[in-house]
Amino acid sequence: MNRMQSWPSGAVSASPFVSRMDRARVDLPPSRRPNCTLFVPHHFEPNYGYPLLVWLHGPGDDERQLKRIMPHVSLRNFVAVCPRGCSPPLPGEPGFRWSQTLAAIETAEQQVFDSIDAACARYRIAEEHVFLAGFQCGGTMALRIGLQHPERFGGVASIGGSFPEGAAPLARLRQLRGLPLLIAQGRDSLEYPLAQSCDELRLFHAAGLHVSIRQYPVADDLTTAMLSDLNVWAMEQVTGVCQEASDEAYCTPDGRN
Repeated sequence: MNRMQSWPSGAVSASPFVSRMDRARVDLPPSRRPNCTLFVPHHFEPNYGYPLLVWLHGPGDDERQLKRIMPHVSLRNFVAVCPRGCSPPLPGEPGFRWSQTLAAIETAEQQVFDSIDAACARYRIAEEHVFLAGFQCGGTMALRIGLQHPERFGGVASIGGSFPEGAAPLARLRQLRGLPLLIAQGRDSLEYPLAQSCDELRLFHAAGLHVSIRQYPVADDLTTAMLSDLNVWAMEQVTGVCQEASDEAYCTPDGRN
């Protein structure tokens, strides 16, 4: 097995195809112009309906995290957008986060859907292939929003973020059984321990959810292998063709009964 390489913040230079969303140019009412970063793929074809990746950054970061992750996800497959976290940073943190209070959940939903609308206003997007994904608290929020609005997404992925608790995340269980989910975690994580993910796996089985779970030999890192596997998983949903995950992932069976 190849050794896992961690993804340090700021280690990847920004692609020239990544830019800060110009609020003045977004064709949305002023109250709905989000703070977000937009990624346009290499060799962009304006008449092609691209899958859209909506990325929710990790704690202590902001929408610019998209600049660092997309070279490791894919430079060609997606239009991508990353809204800014709706909760202020904890003491000592340089950026924002996604909190699980009711008010923060409501604000995060608005941020996510306004970002989707902003991307769709500028580029042709395949609306059946909108993927919501995030890291740590961003991953938990991605699961929260995706589970509440399964009809809006082609799949939801959480990297290092636990299943959301409270406020009935499985309230729409019948509709959720058709929503592909990806859970990725570090085997030695302190933020999202292995015992917790095992408990969640039993929940996924009991609920009959469509879940792929992958574990990596790291702690709480966001790694290039995780991001590459996110691309593989999303493109499986787009093409219907099963692809191989990285050699560094321990894959569990699908969580459906």
